[in-house]
Amino acid sequence: MFDLHRLRLLRELKHRGTLAAVAAALSYAPSSVSQQLSQLEADVGVRLLEPVGRRVRLTEQAEILVAHTEAVLERLERAEADIAASLSELTGTLRVASFQTAALALVPTALGLLRERHPRLRVHVTHMEPEKALPALQARDFDLVLAEEYPGNPNPRPAELEQEDLLADALHLALPESAETPEARGPLAVLRSLESHPWVMEPEGTAARHWAMTLCRNAGFEPDVRFETTDLLLHLRLVEQGHAAAFLPALVWDGRPPTVPLRQLPRGRRSRRISTVVRRGSSRHPAILACRDALGRAVAQRTPGS
Repeated sequence: MFDLHRLRLLRELKHRGTLAAVAAALSYAPSSVSQQLSQLEADVGVRLLEPVGRRVRLTEQAEILVAHTEAVLERLERAEADIAASLSELTGTLRVASFQTAALALVPTALGLLRERHPRLRVHVTHMEPEKALPALQARDFDLVLAEEYPGNPNPRPAELEQEDLLADALHLALPESAETPEARGPLAVLRSLESHPWVMEPEGTAARHWAMTLCRNAGFEPDVRFETTDLLLHLRLVEQGHAAAFLPALVWDGRPPTVPLRQLPRGRRSRRISTVVRRGSSRHPAILACRDALGRAVAQRTPGS
């Protein structure tokens, strides 16, 4: 029978990419990880790793082992959930990753609700964009991730993850007070009128940036992106101070009245979906259920339309 600890190391290598990353994540020496994987190769009787330059990659047989390891770990997470459900009080630590606007507008309320109902549950929250948080969820660095999905730009959905919709967050074109736009001519005409205007957008490689660039290109122009940041509060400040136009979600104002002029976006591009994502084996864990319930109640407590 194969050693589960060594199988988990092989799985970690698939998700983290390098022996050094596995060692750092698990607080091992790289040489120890390498020795354990060499022993696993001896146990299995086939080659599991092959060199690619200064790195290694998994062989076809290693990928088969990892797939079975995922199934075993999912079953163990279900067992953990069943044990937690049999207890009278919810304890332990729940690790949550959230992007900025959800962390500001939803997470504090949800934490208060969780504290009232489950005072012994420790919730650890990390601010992290979904592009990094979702792979970290697969690697078991987190238990629940708040993710966003922009219209026409669906996220990958690995079989081992389960997604549950939380809310639709309205998206708007945010303009400096000085910008002159032909509002009566419709959303595309308004966008085209900003062809030579400076823009603030999220960095290259993010879903939000891909969506924003596609929106501008469909309107017939390449935006002049002068500011790049994942901090949407900085996006808002730059618009307020007249330095840039931006695409901003309603959650930025957290229920308060907008502080800059807003215009509608073209049909089919007017909201992003916010969801909670967990590993499939943990979806019935009482802590996961409690957190999803608290986030849902946080959404319900918000001002309609905010």
